[in-house]
Amino acid sequence: FYFCVVFNRKTGEPPLINGWIPYLGKALIFRKDAYKFLLDQQKKLGDIFTVHIAGRYITFIMDPFQYVYVIRNSKQLEFHEFADKMASKTFDYPALSKGKFPDLKENLHRVYQYLQGKPLDVISDHMMKNLQDIFEWKCSQATDWETEKMYKFCCSVMFEASFVTLYGRVPAADGHKVISEIRDKFIKFDASFPYLAANIPIELLGATKKVRKELIHHFLLQNMTKWLGGSKVVQARQDLFEKYELLGDYDKAAHHFAFLWASVGNTIPATFWAMYYLLRHPEALAVVRDEIDHLLQSTGQNRGPTYDIHLTREQLDNLVYLESALNESLRMCSSSMNIRISQEDFVLKLEGNQEVGLRKGDWIALYPQILHMDPEVYEDPKEYKFDRYIENGKKKTTFYKAGRKLKYFLMPFGSGISMCPGRFLAMNEMKMFLFLLLAHFDVELVENKAVRLDNSRMGLGILLPDIDISFRYKLRS
Repeated sequence: FYFCVVFNRKTGEPPLINGWIPYLGKALIFRKDAYKFLLDQQKKLGDIFTVHIAGRYITFIMDPFQYVYVIRNSKQLEFHEFADKMASKTFDYPALSKGKFPDLKENLHRVYQYLQGKPLDVISDHMMKNLQDIFEWKCSQATDWETEKMYKFCCSVMFEASFVTLYGRVPAADGHKVISEIRDKFIKFDASFPYLAANIPIELLGATKKVRKELIHHFLLQNMTKWLGGSKVVQARQDLFEKYELLGDYDKAAHHFAFLWASVGNTIPATFWAMYYLLRHPEALAVVRDEIDHLLQSTGQNRGPTYDIHLTREQLDNLVYLESALNESLRMCSSSMNIRISQEDFVLKLEGNQEVGLRKGDWIALYPQILHMDPEVYEDPKEYKFDRYIENGKKKTTFYKAGRKLKYFLMPFGSGISMCPGRFLAMNEMKMFLFLLLAHFDVELVENKAVRLDNSRMGLGILLPDIDISFRYKLRS
């Protein structure tokens, strides 16, 4: 059978796609192409259905107008315990929900205040300075056209700038080399991340366990205290960990490593896609560059490696074409699955007097990629339109489906209680990267081959490219 429905469903429970393979259910088909699989099931069964995936029963809510009813039921539909279990196993620190560390989860959440408001301005300024230092070094190398692989370039620049901004500079003479070594290990670990997230034992993943241990050791206190000029958010996390005697030195280091992954694991591929789509569309590149040049001229700032450029949050926010181009690439490359877990048997009430019966332990999932690629919401959704989020020269924030205004239309950073707390910094970082790249360099693709999405990370955030591609750059005259 293509799918089989289990008939012992309770009244009010959605249809179940169980599959015929014990335990796995529909896991293999889902992993191959979750987007196509979910669309197929929606056509057959409607907007609400449950799928058996690797021992889990996941109820998908496909109608974006129903998202709000899932998001606001945070008491019955919990996220943090699930995220804690997954992160603790992936990054090798003890789960926070075991009761050994009272209030640590809540206190860690409060630390994210350093990524909002005025503290966000401070850390963004530091990121801008560090990006400029790296681009200045790139400028010194680019006396003529320099050719590099684009993903490798984005990874190199964003990883080092983020690392130095968050954790500080490595004072050794070979500080760049030390960070490069950490980055290379990070890339190896990151390649195994989808398997760890799928609960595959790390012992089955070759050298991943060894690499993870080496990465965590970089963040031991005796190493971190040598780094200069770290951020307040990392210092606050350090101070907080010191209050918990049961949290060992290795555990604290593992938390710091997890924070690094959270900071760059999705930002690096998102930066790649933003750059790639701009270079693939010369008209978009020209408009965004003109906007950047106009801002520099209007603020009396000069472009070039010998000049420091300063951007306020308001100036960054007013770069509407840059932000629209970035949002459009995020729409096309993000594939997050927003998960909640039912804390009890209860009936989820939805719009239109619909009700969904849920059992304790059931997973509820929103899959925004379906929304992002919906032709009713986005005309020609597979096409890159850099100005899709602009209307009459201003930011466009109203999108419709079936003639009704959507509350949620772009969700690359999750939703509700699971929304990424570092999303404002991430957006600033990517804007600043593109700003400096286009201000300083002429850039163009060397290869005329299409880069596609690698679906191995479906449901986990930003999809990686299936191949790297060569581009070249030189100083603008």
